[in-house]
Amino acid sequence: MTHDQRFPAIADLKARARRRIPHFVWEYLDSATGAETVTARNRAALDRVLFRTSILHGEMVPDLSTTFLGKDYPVPFGIAPLGMSGLIWPGAERILAAHGAAAGVPYCLSTVATQTPDDLAGVIGDQGWFQMYPPRDPAIRADMLDRARRAGFHTLILTVDVPAASRRERQTRGGLVQPPRLTPRLAMQVAQCPAWALGMRNSGMPRMRLMDGYAPRTQGTMPSTAHVGYLLRTSPDWAYLAELRAAWDGPLIVKGVLNAGDAARLGAEGVDAIWVSNHAGRQFDGAMASLDALPAIRAATDLPLLFDSGIAGGLDILRALALGADFVMMGRAWHYALGALGADGPAHLQHILAQDMAANMAQIGTARLADLPGHVL
Repeated sequence: MTHDQRFPAIADLKARARRRIPHFVWEYLDSATGAETVTARNRAALDRVLFRTSILHGEMVPDLSTTFLGKDYPVPFGIAPLGMSGLIWPGAERILAAHGAAAGVPYCLSTVATQTPDDLAGVIGDQGWFQMYPPRDPAIRADMLDRARRAGFHTLILTVDVPAASRRERQTRGGLVQPPRLTPRLAMQVAQCPAWALGMRNSGMPRMRLMDGYAPRTQGTMPSTAHVGYLLRTSPDWAYLAELRAAWDGPLIVKGVLNAGDAARLGAEGVDAIWVSNHAGRQFDGAMASLDALPAIRAATDLPLLFDSGIAGGLDILRALALGADFVMMGRAWHYALGALGADGPAHLQHILAQDMAANMAQIGTARLADLPGHVL
């Protein structure tokens, strides 16, 4: 059977990944915070968006290509940052960066990834974005920016929705600590996932290598919600944003915006795009659904908008575009694909998303992404 026959949807990739990834790692990837009600709100908000279909258009070949921040892309979606990506699947950052370069979609490396920007300099091509959790120390910030720039990362993302560590109770119950350490309980879980275990044996247990390079050596381990990244970062203010804008000469995106009132000021501060996100429910269980925030932010600014949170297929991407997003990013989905199919996963995920988008656009009756808003009920 082909991948298309066995895994025609993200749900299929997710189910197989859950069987192939140790439970404590799965809880880190798949969980949110609190009672995880934001996860349900994200899903409900997406499901509320319906389309008015039209008929008798003849044969149609939907065009999924788009231009974002001056660059052309074959599809309107990319790879969002995910901390400790290499814990989810061995070599994840390198696999995803290489896929982004080959497929022509942006790959966003997290500050708290298991690889540094320098590590990926030879594989990102022209698709490198770097996500920054803001360092408190200006010297660390300057060095981090310089390393990202020299490695070929041309777009910077400042994440602003992590003013403090979230609780992430399900993740904590899973037993993950930083740096990762195998207790007898976790080792038993690893033994049930031979492909993951073999990969980790070859690559070594992952660490936050970029942040580790700036941090003093600590004794023992820390909870996964209080790792070295939190020890070095600060909660940025508007002055911090202005300093970052002055220090970075490429496109600058602010990630984690839900309030339309912030949009106009972000534009005035020289931000190039706004990323509408509730951190997929991982930070604040009292947040509104990202999709519910999108229309008001679209009305408040002419800046390009990115969107994430809750995307489960190509139809959801169309929904976000129809409500005002210019580009959609996903984090978990790419890692479900890695967990299910290893290095073959990203290409298959992009394939099924593109096919799903095209099929749904034909049903709606439009070949152009720009026409989607006019078909929303």
